[in-house]
Amino acid sequence: MSKWEEKRLEDIIDVNPPVKLKKGESYPFIDIDKVSPTRRSVTNEEVKVYDGQSSSKFCDGDTVFSRITPCLENRKIAKVAIEGDAAFGSTEFYVFRAKKKKADARFTYYLTSSDAVVLPAINSMTGASGRQRADKRFIQRLKLNLPDLPTQERIADILSAYDDLIEANNHRIELLEQTAQELYREWFVRFRFPGYENAKFEDGIPEGWSYVRFGKAIDIIDGDRGVNYPKQEEFYPEGDCLFLNAGNVTSKGFNFSACSYITKEKDSILRKGKLQHGDVVLTTRGTVGNVAFYNETMTFSEMRINSGMVILRNLGVVSPEYIYTSLHHEYLQKLMTMYASGSAQPQLPIKDMKRMKIIKPDAKTMERFTEMSADIYNQISLLIMKNQTLAKQRDMLLPRLMSGKLEV
Repeated sequence: MSKWEEKRLEDIIDVNPPVKLKKGESYPFIDIDKVSPTRRSVTNEEVKVYDGQSSSKFCDGDTVFSRITPCLENRKIAKVAIEGDAAFGSTEFYVFRAKKKKADARFTYYLTSSDAVVLPAINSMTGASGRQRADKRFIQRLKLNLPDLPTQERIADILSAYDDLIEANNHRIELLEQTAQELYREWFVRFRFPGYENAKFEDGIPEGWSYVRFGKAIDIIDGDRGVNYPKQEEFYPEGDCLFLNAGNVTSKGFNFSACSYITKEKDSILRKGKLQHGDVVLTTRGTVGNVAFYNETMTFSEMRINSGMVILRNLGVVSPEYIYTSLHHEYLQKLMTMYASGSAQPQLPIKDMKRMKIIKPDAKTMERFTEMSADIYNQISLLIMKNQTLAKQRDMLLPRLMSGKLEV
């Protein structure tokens, strides 16, 4: 029989526990932009020299909790997964660590990412508009109905089963994306496409191939132009039409966490921003160059784009799969970054996008690449939808398990 008691958060969890780092030595570094609301774990993607600079400090298994708006509202909370004894990162993290014999590290992550902690933390925010931060002392002294350690472990086992499947699917998605990118590089960068041994080259490209500008090959639909976007109070957690914001399009494709919906009434106003199967979505403001592909295996009935994004629609010159894959290549990524203007909020002008050139292969090569890459992207989309279902099931269980309403 599980035992639940009212306790303060600080009774079972240390907030910002001490971590010793040596000046001049290298450690894994995690910035706040590496934390994804759809992923349980965050790993170090870079190593930096620690020279005593202001930072958060943590160890493997700790939970990093974004304390600043809007990152906290977007649930940028993750369990640290690193190699080595210690690491450091953004100053905008609070670090949570389970106290020995009082809390489970996995349970600590699930508890602090639940509404029981996140919503009071949001309400505790103070500071100037746009730079508000949650109050550490308030979070530490939160009173919660908490289970004993064996019950925490059973709850963590249940929720971890869902996240283990999601992480396995994410790994498969990354491998499939790498496969598609390698196929593109092999055929259209190294020119080792089927039949390349007998191909003749003119001006550095195979005979029958050509360079085309984006404006001639792709219909660029700017969602910003002539649209009155819904007000904040007109968004809903569920509804008739999914309304994509910039956070839903990442460097890894669609991220459907924290989605907003609008009613059919507003949906009819936003005809210009309506997505069709085969459309590619590109972010053009803020983080420029994130790309996502909306194909027929995705089961959302209606989707619209917000400001700061454009829809790239096939005109029959090159395939949607080719458009999507080419935009991931480092050459076009660097070109878009170069064209983007503005330091605080970079923006990629449509007129400059239209000037960008891509290679148009002959019809046979395009058809074969499209067929092979479409199979890859269909697999990716199915895995994305599976993860969406798993995440919904986990999120339905989370509050019930955390409140003790569902016995384990």
